[in-house]
Amino acid sequence: MKMLKGVIHNLAALCTTGTPNRARSAGTKLLFSEETAEALLLSKARAFCNSTDLPKNEAEAINHENTFREAGKIRTSFDFKSYMLQKIKSVNQALDAAVPIREPIKFHEAMRYSLLSEGKRVCPLLCIAACELVGGQESTAMPAACGMEMIISMCLMHDDLPSLDNSDLRRGKLSHHKVFGENVTVLTGYSLVALAFEHMTAATKGVHPKTMVRAVGELARLIGPEGAVAGQVLDLLCGGKSDTGLEELEYIHRHKTADFIEAAAIVGAMLGGASEEEIDRLRKFSQCFGLMYQVVDDILDVTKSSEQLGKTGGKDSLDNKLAYPKMIGIDKSKEYAQKLSKEAKEQLVVFDTEKAAPLLAMADFALHRQK
Repeated sequence: MKMLKGVIHNLAALCTTGTPNRARSAGTKLLFSEETAEALLLSKARAFCNSTDLPKNEAEAINHENTFREAGKIRTSFDFKSYMLQKIKSVNQALDAAVPIREPIKFHEAMRYSLLSEGKRVCPLLCIAACELVGGQESTAMPAACGMEMIISMCLMHDDLPSLDNSDLRRGKLSHHKVFGENVTVLTGYSLVALAFEHMTAATKGVHPKTMVRAVGELARLIGPEGAVAGQVLDLLCGGKSDTGLEELEYIHRHKTADFIEAAAIVGAMLGGASEEEIDRLRKFSQCFGLMYQVVDDILDVTKSSEQLGKTGGKDSLDNKLAYPKMIGIDKSKEYAQKLSKEAKEQLVVFDTEKAAPLLAMADFALHRQK
């Protein structure tokens, strides 16, 4: 077994360029981090072990390394930075076209202010990548991807209101209500949610009506009282309480954040024609990914400044909110994030490696991001 782990480690090393740290950087030509490569190889290694008698000595074991190399041909020249920039550019162009300047001009400027501000576009990218993973096209997923960003923008705008998080900064500039006022911010949020569903259903082409109805229902469920709203409400109710624990914290994060991630991935997969097994895999992937994303967010909140984050730093501590570093410490929070990232990527081992590359790289990016 020790030899087996060594072989997997060596194969994982083949899938990175330069040092592991460099391979994990979003600014380099990323292949896969070692943990991603290992996750991909696990299923192949298990299959090998189940179908072949393990060699009796290490000398003979070395001869089997070529078998692992053949089973684990996952080396790729996938460039995540280029992929991300290209997809973000496409999403931004589609968002710009979806919300043009028209009468009433001031109100449409308010809609565009947060929607078109600089952001990571995580949910739109996940939506498109999940669609492409199962054989769909970017053009099929783009209206839904834009709809996801409209809903995300509404949530961020409302989160920043004085009655909720009371934040003055978002994405490197003044929060929406600091520019347009609280009343316009509330109304703009309503409009963006309505437009999200209208745009998704009217602009999507080539999808069966039953599939569209199912995708719309999935999105509505995951952002509503059973999903993101439930997490946000419990977050407010638990703030400042000393008798809340990890179970409540995980519930909050799984719904407040992970449900958005799940909605993006599952809607994209449905529109791309995913099977039920593929949807189930992506559901598990996105729940682990989403929780990991929020754990990292909690860590960054206490380790980075407002200038570095582009939003108000230290808000969790100031508002006495539940957060993983507060509950289990920064080091254990980092370990938990790494565990979740690995579990997320293990759900993708059954998919075509080339098509899964964007989602695998996004998991690495989300884990190692600095804002």
